[in-house]
Amino acid sequence: MSLTTIRAHFDGQQVQLDEPCQLAPGTPLLVVILAQQPELEEREDWTRLSLPGLSRAYGDQEPEYSLDAIKEHNPEYQG
Repeated sequence: MSLTTIRAHFDGQQVQLDEPCQLAPGTPLLVVILAQQPELEEREDWTRLSLPGLSRAYGDQEPEYSLDAIKEHNPEYQG
């Protein structure tokens, strides 16, 4: 059995698919309800998810780059 993930939402009466999908009558479905989270909690979740990937991308031997290593400055950068 192959699984396909399709984003959907509940409009107050029915579940509405957010993208086109051809379903035959009787097709078994699995519905997972995602609780709505406040924006801050969602940002924390994404941060927690991304930290392991960043750790793999930048190891302990990664050199520190100084500002004089910049060849072309971004005039729009305000930092």
